[in-house]
Amino acid sequence: MVRKEYVVEEVARLMSNTKNVRNVAICAHVDHGKTTLTDSLVARAGLISKEKAGEQRVMDFDEQEQARGITIKSANISIAFELKGQDYLVNLIDTPGHVDFGGHVTRAMRAVDGIVLVVDAVEGIMPQTETVLRQALKERAHPSIFINKVDRLINELQLDGEQMQQRFVKIINGLNKIIVQYAPEDKRDDWFIAVNKGNITFGSAYNKWALSFNSMKRFNLSFKDLVNYCKAGDHKTLVEKSPLDEVLLEMVVDKLPNPLQAQPSRIPVIWKGDMQSTEGKSMAMCDASAKTIGVCFGVVNDEHAGEVAMVRLFSGQVKKSDMIYLASRFTEEKVQQCAIYMGPDRVMIDHVIAGNIVGIVGLRDVYVGETISSGQVEPFEKISHYSEPVVTKSIEAKDSKDLAKLIMALRALSKEDPTLKVEINQETGEHLISGMGELHLEIIEYKITKERGIPIVTSPPIVVYREMISGKAGPIEGKSPNKHTKLKFIIEPIEPTVYQAMLDGKIPDGRPKGKSLVETLVEAGMPRDEAKSVMDIYNKNILINDTRGIQYLNEISELMIQGFEEAMDKGALAKEKVVGVKARLTDALIHEDPVHRGPAQIIPATKRPIYAGMLYAGVTLQEPKQKVTILVPQDYMGNVITLTQGRRGQMIDLQQEGEQTTVVVKLPVAEMFGFGNDLRSATQGRAIPYQEYAGYEAMPRDLLAKVVRQIRERKGEKPDPPTPNDFLDA
Repeated sequence: MVRKEYVVEEVARLMSNTKNVRNVAICAHVDHGKTTLTDSLVARAGLISKEKAGEQRVMDFDEQEQARGITIKSANISIAFELKGQDYLVNLIDTPGHVDFGGHVTRAMRAVDGIVLVVDAVEGIMPQTETVLRQALKERAHPSIFINKVDRLINELQLDGEQMQQRFVKIINGLNKIIVQYAPEDKRDDWFIAVNKGNITFGSAYNKWALSFNSMKRFNLSFKDLVNYCKAGDHKTLVEKSPLDEVLLEMVVDKLPNPLQAQPSRIPVIWKGDMQSTEGKSMAMCDASAKTIGVCFGVVNDEHAGEVAMVRLFSGQVKKSDMIYLASRFTEEKVQQCAIYMGPDRVMIDHVIAGNIVGIVGLRDVYVGETISSGQVEPFEKISHYSEPVVTKSIEAKDSKDLAKLIMALRALSKEDPTLKVEINQETGEHLISGMGELHLEIIEYKITKERGIPIVTSPPIVVYREMISGKAGPIEGKSPNKHTKLKFIIEPIEPTVYQAMLDGKIPDGRPKGKSLVETLVEAGMPRDEAKSVMDIYNKNILINDTRGIQYLNEISELMIQGFEEAMDKGALAKEKVVGVKARLTDALIHEDPVHRGPAQIIPATKRPIYAGMLYAGVTLQEPKQKVTILVPQDYMGNVITLTQGRRGQMIDLQQEGEQTTVVVKLPVAEMFGFGNDLRSATQGRAIPYQEYAGYEAMPRDLLAKVVRQIRERKGEKPDPPTPNDFLDA
């Protein structure tokens, strides 16, 4: 069969036939074979040789990705091909599997309408498999499955056809359980995974063959045939009969939706504007002739072109010289170039229409999650990441003359990767970088030193804690330094259901806009009169104005909000970030002369009673935890349990299958440093750990005082925490 070799002009032509466009992410747990699988599709499009597919890992074009053998960042490629006499275009995103780079997966989900979830047949459903599937379902991306490394079941585990089918059934049931839990009700039956539905394929990405329900019927292949070919090492015949690219593309085309089918159900979830408005209707219809609306899901820094915004277009089109409105900055920028990405290469293109993915050059200071449009429009929902940065390092330039270069590099890196948090301390000149884990920060350091050539000095890793209160206090009166203004606050924890809604991303940070927030807060469990009086929501804390008819209050409200936010950034106990606090202003006496109510008066008058109230209410620290899944031979299980218990580990699950044991524990991040080396020593290198973010939990009381002293000393504060009187007597 003659295959066409498509070039960029062909890709540009196919973009206009939205019916035959598929936006797809390939995602999986680390080392389950995503990039190897992607190679076969890239080879099918004629962009690499078929012989090299599976070994070249063309989408891992970053130097560190090749060296470490893992995907670190999402890579985009637009590939065109012919199937059943029709031309199709697949905008493909190859995503990382390592938990430290999970933010790339979350962002990719905003851009795609469907996913191919790769599952290792031997390892089965791993922590990150579950996480990426959950993220896809949350963003309404239609799932399909590829079970990889089937040849290992036959050659290494010596399973026969029936045992192999039982293994598949176990994986399929596990995935369906997640789909039932997280898929929208109206899509549950459609998204359910079943072999006879054709939305699941199995094969070997490395050996380049795959089977599906359709291909087994078409090529007259059974599980018994499969076992025989694999045992004989005859992968060539399997490739000739049922090639991976053909089978996988058939599943992508037949089972994953095109933008016209996907957007009517996706847009109401990711965009909270009026679906009956012109913009809402045009996005639901994926109308290329309507107003241009899209969302930036990635920023690539190019040394020649500057920032390139990766945008999924939901309506309208983008071409060179268009004026594009950036929702967060309320400004318009001119499009200098439109491009598509072909793995490492950015290729210019005339224009791109709705339903496709485009790289736009010329949008200065664009950030991930930004809404872009021609003219103003209601912005898209914020892209909420599943996990949070939990490990911090102090970083500084070795040579002071490189300081400006380092700040520029950190700003650029934090734009490319929003899960990297950068904090520049003006007082000490120290920069703090917070990431998902040790590997994440290691890669960032490599990019600064090797790629940007800036020599740096870093501290050992520090854990990011949070401050939270356990009780209620107040009303507490705070006076301004000149004693002319008095503010009274009640400090109490936010209702658990409201706090959970904040964690789930249902209640956004910021000043309240419109009535929808009031209803969301009431629905979550906040009293209506309080919900109506919210002044500010900041970092999962709430400031409420519970007063009536106080003179001059509206004139100091901005400064009060600033004081509240400063107090929440650096808590009373250890100057760590505060979460879950509700500060209610119950009374105020404000000086009539504006001279006496400037920032130097109002900000302290707000912060002091909040700090004193938190200390009266009982402040405690929360520490980040990680769920660690450890695969280990049964003989070493006791060593693993002893090791984790010695690091304050909490056993969650213990399962045994043959000689293999799976131990699942929850460990504090503070106890994770050096854990990998100790685990290797305790098991003679036979244990394989996988970790994922498991949220924050209250710290044990007996460790609190010691940790608080350590944090305060590190930050140059007095070792003993303050008392409420330190703030009230000031």
